Parts: sequence; structure tokens; C-alpha cells
Amino acid sequence: MILPIGDDNTGRTTAPVVNYALIALNLLVFVFLQGMGTNERFTYAYSTVPEEIATGHDVVTRPRVVEDPLTRERFREPGLEPTPGSVYFTLITSMFMHGGWAHILGNMLFLWIFGDNVEDRLGHLRYLVFYLVCGVIASLAQVFMTVAFGSNPLIPSLGASGAISGVLGGYVLMFPRNRVHVILFRFLTTVPAYVALGLWFLFQFVSGIGLLGGATQESGVAYAAHVGGFIAGLALVKVFAIGRAPAAPRWGSS
Repeated sequence: MILPIGDDNTGRTTAPVVNYALIALNLLVFVFLQGMGTNERFTYAYSTVPEEIATGHDVVTRPRVVEDPLTRERFREPGLEPTPGSVYFTLITSMFMHGGWAHILGNMLFLWIFGDNVEDRLGHLRYLVFYLVCGVIASLAQVFMTVAFGSNPLIPSLGASGAISGVLGGYVLMFPRNRVHVILFRFLTTVPAYVALGLWFLFQFVSGIGLLGGATQESGVAYAAHVGGFIAGLALVKVFAIGRAPAAPRWGSS
């Protein structure tokens, strides 16, 4: 288990206003539109549903009671709500929604730590486009794995994890030796970024393989989106950085 808690911001020269705005927008959507997870109608209307993306058609289902095969506990599963407009728009809307406080706080911690350096290197507008493109590619990776491995295509996915995974991929490629402060197996230590994020990616990849890719949705974690977003970040960050010179050292560590 590895949990980043801070990084070295040496060389950052601009305020990460886009990163701050993305964090604020995620929090605002979760609190005011999702009702901190209680507004099921909004959440199940704007989440990404693999069946909808694969076919291009909106799917509406009724709520039902299901039983956990292991615990035998019965619980209510909400139905899919009508999606206003094109179903493909959910590839964007879903990356600003979350399943609970632990989900959003974990994602925002990673974005807070790693997004500012990437934004500084790419510039504000390029960073925003990079973030959104990685998020869309991550969602498409999850859709592809779901269809390819025959998982339930009606299970929706949501969260900023895919886009943030792209940011992590960009970070490790541009700042591989940056010092990252982490909690590693209950110990506070500092490791290079390639170690911290390499271990993170290895866990995502192994977990995804272990659960057969598309089946990861049923575990509650979209590992295929994490892996797809990270690879997208690795592949695209240098393209987005064309013409951008590395910033001169100025800031200390945080």
C-alpha cells in the first residue's frame, strides 16, 4: 500500500489555477448536484454506461433488489436514468462525479499533489485539454474491456480517476526523479516519482489482470480506466508539451 502525501515543487513558476478549478468543480458537483451521493437520479443519468457508448443508444432500467452471492445480503440497485442529450457526453460528465467521500477525497489528493507540476509544464489551456482527453480515453478503455471480456455492460462508471491517471502518467514521464513523500506500508518516507507512481501503476495493472479487465467494474474499481488513462498520459504528454520549455527552479518542496 502506497499513499502519496506531497511532492517536490522545485521549478514550478505558475499558480495551478486550472488544477484548482478542476478540484473545486469536482467538489461542487459531488456536493450540490450529486447531493453527496444521495441524488441517484442525477448520478445514474450522467454516468458512463458501456452499453450506451457501444451502441449509441440511451438505456433506461428499473430499480431492482439484488443479493450479494457471498454475504447473501440483499440491497436495492438503482436503475439507469434517461440521459439528456447524447450518451457520448457522459464520457465528460462522468469524470466530474464520484461514488462517495472516500472516492472523491482520494482522487482530489492525487490531483492536488501531481497536477500542479504538469500544468506548470504544459500551460493552463493545454493542461485542461490534456486532462479531458486522458479522461475520455480512460473511459473508452473501460468500455472496451467491458465489452471484450463480456462483463455486465449496464454497470455505470464514474469518477476522475481515469483523467488523474493520465496526469500521473504525464508526471512520471516529465518528473521521474522528483521527490514524492509517501506513506509506504505505514512508514513515512521519500522516494523518486518513478518509484511511487511505478508501484501505483503496477498495483492497478496486476489488479486489472487478476480481475480479467472488464470484470473490474463488478469489484467497484475501474482498473481498466486507470491503466488506460495512465498509458494515455505517457503517450500524449510530450505531444502537449511541444514548444514548452522546462521552468527554471524557484519553488521549494511541499
